[in-house]
Formats: sequence, structure tokens, C-alpha cells
Amino acid sequence: MSGENLTRDEARLRAELLSVDGYEVALDLRSAVGDAPEAADGDGPRTFRSQTTIRFRSTRPGATSFADLIAPSVTAVTLNGRELDPAEVFDGSRIALTDLAEENVLVVDAQCAYSRTGEGMHRFVDPEDGEVYLYTHYEPADARRVFANFEQPDLKAPFRFEVTAPEGWQVWNNSAGERGEDGVWRFAETLPISTYITAVVAGPYHYETDVYRRTDEDGTVREIPLGALCRKSLAKHFDADDIFLVTRQGLDFFHDRFDFPYPFGKYDQAFVPEYNIGAMENPGCVTFHEDFVFRGRVTQASYERRANVILHEMAHMWFGDLVTMVWWDDLWLKESFADFMGSYAMVGATRFDNGWITFANNRKAWAYRADQLPSTHPVTADIRDLQDAKLNFDGITYAKGASVLKQLVAYAGEDAFLEGARRYFKRHAYGNTRLADLLSVLEETSGRDMAAWSRSWLQTAGVNSLTPSLTCDAEGRVTELAVVQDGDTLRPHRVAVGLYRHEGTALVRYARAEVDVTGERTVVDALAGADCPALVLVNDDDLTYCKIRFDTGSLDTLRASLGDLTDPLARALAWSALWNLTRDALLPARDFIGLVLRFAGRESDIGVLQMLHAQAASALAHYAAPAWREEGARLLAEGALTELRAAEPGSQHQLTWARFFASRAGSALELSLLAGLLDGSEKIDGLDVDQELRWALLLPLVAHGHAGEDAVSTELARDDTAAGRRHQARLLAARPSAAVKDEAWASVVESDALSNALVGAVISGFVQEGQRELLAPYTERYFAAIERVWDERSIQIGMDVVGGLFPTLQGEDALAAADAWLGGHEGAAPALRRIVLECRDDLARGLRGQHLDASA
Repeated sequence: MSGENLTRDEARLRAELLSVDGYEVALDLRSAVGDAPEAADGDGPRTFRSQTTIRFRSTRPGATSFADLIAPSVTAVTLNGRELDPAEVFDGSRIALTDLAEENVLVVDAQCAYSRTGEGMHRFVDPEDGEVYLYTHYEPADARRVFANFEQPDLKAPFRFEVTAPEGWQVWNNSAGERGEDGVWRFAETLPISTYITAVVAGPYHYETDVYRRTDEDGTVREIPLGALCRKSLAKHFDADDIFLVTRQGLDFFHDRFDFPYPFGKYDQAFVPEYNIGAMENPGCVTFHEDFVFRGRVTQASYERRANVILHEMAHMWFGDLVTMVWWDDLWLKESFADFMGSYAMVGATRFDNGWITFANNRKAWAYRADQLPSTHPVTADIRDLQDAKLNFDGITYAKGASVLKQLVAYAGEDAFLEGARRYFKRHAYGNTRLADLLSVLEETSGRDMAAWSRSWLQTAGVNSLTPSLTCDAEGRVTELAVVQDGDTLRPHRVAVGLYRHEGTALVRYARAEVDVTGERTVVDALAGADCPALVLVNDDDLTYCKIRFDTGSLDTLRASLGDLTDPLARALAWSALWNLTRDALLPARDFIGLVLRFAGRESDIGVLQMLHAQAASALAHYAAPAWREEGARLLAEGALTELRAAEPGSQHQLTWARFFASRAGSALELSLLAGLLDGSEKIDGLDVDQELRWALLLPLVAHGHAGEDAVSTELARDDTAAGRRHQARLLAARPSAAVKDEAWASVVESDALSNALVGAVISGFVQEGQRELLAPYTERYFAAIERVWDERSIQIGMDVVGGLFPTLQGEDALAAADAWLGGHEGAAPALRRIVLECRDDLARGLRGQHLDASA
């Protein structure tokens, strides 16, 4: 992995030397199908021909530099008409360029490898019909696996692609194109873009079309061709109409807010198999994980999530594609903005008007966790190289950055924020920017000191806690209400403070004030004299990024009456705060689980309910005292079954409780019910046991040894699809057998035969909460293997294996082993050490919670 790295300093020096006029890329993908000899490079990987012509300039004639390419072999290299010996100039990841002229032409003919890890040109064979599908994914630096280039975001250029594909295929690129009589697909030249957002999607995909039309105030009619595609075998599940609806709503919203028309022509959205991430903002050809094509019944939260991702990627067309960061230090300039804009547009333009509730309860949980890890970093991070960049797609860059932008909107004002965005796009269109470029326009439009704001929010790490300090007089009036701020860096917070009281059976807000919190203690004068509240909710309406704490009286109110809170956002904020208290070892895990059992059944927001289920499961597995786990597991399973039977038949709440019950079932009676639901001998009125739910019901039966390989094979026969194969791999690895665990371990640690999707499935099946004893022997094997895995496998697989197999269920023994490894491997790759440090910190945090829970 190390030989493929690129440092920030190398990129800076190359950008000072070079500018790129354009790329011409010709790919021959006919080798993707069949078993022809030319489809493989000897005993090596299956390959395709890649021919690249790069026209570029050098500020210093005679200088040396390099182009990037990761390929099994290079056939020919020509620089300015000089034929170079590939054996001398190509080292497997770089092509050395010497004696550059002022104007240069580099031509590279190579055999590049199809990928099975989701990096570069991924090749997938559909088990249902044998069809082959290709797509590319590059971020941050895998375009060099498909064509020779200068792989850094600030060397933008126009691209012109030609693709020779098998007969009967279609091909998509960033620009519009068509197949010529010679069988070659030729695409129009793109606008200047970075290498990492170029894209090729090819195969016999199912394709649907629509058109977005807009009439401007001056009468100009704009049309954007829309497309949506998925594998043919998924077409029966593909709801392209809803995808197009959200797409049109988003384009309207962003055109109105940004005053800069979508610049990239068409807008295709490809839902592709075995994708490593949720989606990627390739202009004109956005790629999505095909799990957003729902094979069975899902809740509204799933549709909301898909809409959010569609709008997130659309926001990137401006934040990231039109204007791109110079280097990955300023990744937040695209990801934080897109994350914020996804929720902002979803609430403002679609049917999902409760999106800020999901943001407060779900998205911020990711940020709070990341910001308390030893690897936390400022939103504007110090990214030394590409390995750092790969790991920086984290909760800080996305969710904290988006939360900080929400605070910025409250601080600077929505109008000033949007006007700043408009000026930013017009000033830097098709260029690259740094932090200062954005701050300067926001300072112009808001009149605020953005440098000071940036130092507090973007250039320092960590999260503050805001706690109310309340005193009331004998007559039940507030004499003083203050907000106390804790944290290594005290920040300015524009917050709302809400006062809540009981009115009948409801807990409602009766007073609210906004205040600028500064320093350690800020008095909220506007609320003096109000009726003394039952609950003080700091950061009401979720304006800032902070952990909410409670005074004693407010916490008592939540323990007794959390379900009485009528406002869904207030409830979500309360739940989020209680989870943070649990993670911080300030609230025993059994207390949090008790609150979930008591009040989750009254939660109206399905996304919050799903998050509570995940948090309750995590609390039991990692934060509950070992002696109480068996009791806690029984209570959760019984509570889930009670809510399942009480839920409205056919409702999404019923489906959500069914999935949670399946994940918690453990007793003979509970497992018998799951088996009955599978074979039809048991019924729950309104519950449709579709194929996806069948797999969810079968997993605990397999993990507890109540069903085996034959049952998994039978289920696969019902669902021999790509998704079914992933489920099969997960369930087979979940069987409670030492031999099974050995086989699963070897398949992901000792072998590279599995695709990225199957590696993830095996890991998730291998790690079962109820199999701690079976997994104990792998602690030593894990630490003996991870450095080799990191060095030998792709960074994506390395991240999956090192992060997914960390022995977090092994308690103090695993903590000691992690400390020993970290102490003895100070020279290991920094990115590898970061993953281990993060996992070690999560484990230590869980152990602190266990000690608190044991004393409860």
C-alpha cells in the first residue's frame, strides 16, 4: 500500500510545476465478458486496455515530474514523441517524466486491472443471470487504476472519453455520448473537473429517463436530461419515479438558492453493486449503492435516507465539482456543505420535512463519537497523504462539519450564508479553493468576524458540553438560568434554551429564548421570572453543535416522562443527550436500556426509533456490566416482542419492532417464534414476511445453533441473488462453531478471493455478540495479522478487516493486547495506527461504562 501513496508536499510541488490542458482516455472493456485468453493477464488479474493522452504544460522546461498509474503492465509510454522504456520509467504506481517541455503530450498504453474491491474499475457478475456490470469509483485517488493521470484535485482539466464495450451494452460517462457505427462509445468533452470525479458505468443496465424543465424569470427554458439505472435483475424493484421526483425537487431548490444553473448537462444516477460507500458525486453520472433499490418493504426512514443522499450528491455539483478544494485538508469544503445541504434541501423541498430530527438524533451521534476519539481533528484537517485522506471521510468531516454549518447559519443568518455561497460559486467556478476563499465571501455578506469564528469552530477539535444551572424562588419563578460550558476550547454558541412543563399528560414548551453563549457561564436574562420548569432543554431546536447535559430536576423529569414530550425534535435531542451520557459513563447502561423499554414504544419518528434500537443493542453489548447482560438481553427481547404485538398491523413501526425482536431473540420460545414465522406456522397480524425479513429472522436461528447450513442453502435457493449471496456469507460465518470461525477468518484475513461486499458480509457474521468465548482466541491472531493485511491488501479491504475484526467484545484482555501492539508498533503506518487507536478508545469507553453499570 505504501508505494501507492502521494503526499501533500509532492502534490503541491507538482501543481506549482504543471497545468493540464486536457485528457483523452480510450478504454477497451470487451475483456469484461467471457473467458477469452485476452481477458486475463496470464495468471494475474483480468485486465482491460487503457490508452491515455495527456496534454499539459510545465512552468520550468527541462524539469522532471511524474504521472500516476496503478496497473499490472504498461505497453508503451511516449513523451513529446520520445518513446520511453516502460521498464525504466514505470514502477507500478508512477511514470517518471524527465526533460519536460513548456508544452507536453504524454501517451500511455497500459493493461489495467478490473477490481473486486470497489476501487477503480469494479467488475461484478450477477449470479441471477450471469450478466457482467462495470462501474468506476475513484475517491480519493483511484482514477489512476483506470487511466494514467495527475491524481490530485487541483490539477483540473477537461476530459474526453472513448469506450469500446461488448455488444449489447450501454455506457455512461460524465458527459453525453453515443455508440458509433464502429462500436465505440464517444462522449463529449467535459468541463474542467478533477480526476477523482470522472466516471464510467458500463453494462446491460436497466435504464429509465425523464426530463427536468425550468423556466427562468427572463423566460429562458432550461432542460436537463435525467436518467436512472440499475442491474436488470433489480428492475422489478426499481422505483425510478420517486428518484426522479426527489431529483427534480432538488434541482429546483438548489437553482433557487444558488443562482448558478446546474452546469454539467445531463444528470444520470446509477445504482451499482458492491459499492463501498453510499454514493459519489461524479458530475453528470452520480453513482449510488444499489441497496437504495429496496427489494422488500422498508420504512419511511429508508426513503428519507435515500432522498437525503440524492440531495447530498446533488449539492456536490456546486460544492465539490464546480468549486473543488486544493487538497484534502479542505475536504470539508465539499463534504460538510453537502451533508448540511442534504438535510436543508430535504426539509425545504421534499415530503421529508422532519429531516432535522434525523440529523439531530442520528447524524450527530456519528459526529459526537468521532470528536471524542484520540484521532479527532479539526474540521479543516491536517492531511499529509492519501492514506490520511482515505480515513478523513469521517464523522468530523461530514456530520460535525454539517452541524457547524448549521450553527453558522444561525450565527451569520440564512440570507447572508446563501449570498456568500452565490458569490463563492461565481468567483471560483471550475477552480480550486482553500478555507480563506470561503471565509472571505461570508465575511462580506454577514459582516461577522469569520476568522475568529473559524478558529473556534473549524480549526480546533473537540465538542463542548452545555449544562443548565437553574435556581427558582419559593413562588416557583426562575430567579436565574445560566448555561455552563465545558470543553478544552470554549466556543461561541448561538443557542435556544427551552423551558418545558406538564400540561395534562403532555410535556410542552412554554418559554424559549435565544442567547449567545460565550465563556464558561452565560446567564439567560430573558427567561428570568418565568415559571420554574420541569425540564430545561439547552440547544432547543438544535442550532449548535454540543453535547446537552441536564440539571438534576430535568433528568428526573426525563426518567419519569420522556415519552410525554410532544415535540419530536425535542424528544430526539433528549434521546441524543441520554445516549451521550451513557457513552460518557455518566448514566448506567441499564438505565438507558430501561428508558428505551419504557418510552421507545411511544416514539413517532421511525428514524429515531431505529436509532434507539441500535443504541440499546450497543449499550447492552459494550456498556452494560457483564453480570447484567443476560438479564438485559432477556428484558430487551421481551420488551421488543411486547411492542411488536402491540404495534399497528402492517405499520412501519411493526416492521421496525419485528427486525429488532429478531436481533434480540435468544430464548427457546423466542427462537421458536422466529422459526414459525419463517415456515408459516406462526402469524403476526399485518406482518408481511418478505425475503429481506426472512434473512433477518434466520440469522439469530443460525447464530444460536437452531438452524444450520442446510437452512441457509434452502433460503439461498429462494433468493439466489447478489443480496442473497451476501446474506448467505453472513449467516454461514455466524454459525457457533470453532471450525466455522476458522474458515471465516481465513477467507478474509488470509485470502483475497472475496469481493469487498462479501468481505464485509463475512466480517459481520463472524462477530456475534453471543459468541464471545468462540471469538476469544482471535485476539492474538488479530494483532499478529493486521500489519501484514494493511501492507498487502488494498486500503479499502485493509480498513474493513482492521476495523471490523478488532476484538471489541473481549474486554480487558483486548485492551491490554491493543496497548501492547500500539507500544510495539510505533513505526506502523499512521493510518493503520489510527484505526487501532479508535477501536481501542471505543473499547476503553465501553469498559468505563461497564464499571459504572456494575456499581449501579
